Amino acid sequence: QVQLVESGGGLVQPGGSLRLSCAVSGSVSNTYTMAWYRQAPGKQRELVAGITSDGSTNYADSVKGRFTISRDTAKNTLYLQMNSLKPDDTAVYYCNADRLRTRTGQNFWHTWGQGTQVTVSS
Repeated sequence: QVQLVESGGGLVQPGGSLRLSCAVSGSVSNTYTMAWYRQAPGKQRELVAGITSDGSTNYADSVKGRFTISRDTAKNTLYLQMNSLKPDDTAVYYCNADRLRTRTGQNFWHTWGQGTQVTVSS
């Protein structure tokens, strides 16, 4: 079994920064496209940023220039550096893996983490 475990959320003032982490647990040998999504109360879940296995990235217009997605393949960990945070960034942030492949060759598709709360407020 594989799991995605997010951490790093919390309460921060407007203009502040947070760094989210998403650790892939289990005997995973390969990770592919991964992404961060968020869901604010009463709103649909939306894509924040994505990164492919070769390092190509894409961002939602609302976070371009403020957020940076990255990954450490050796550690099987995904990150989201969030700077210049705004109250509108308040949401539960979820890590997503399009495909995870274990050392035994098993594939897990569309895996989600449990989410981490980010609250931006003074």
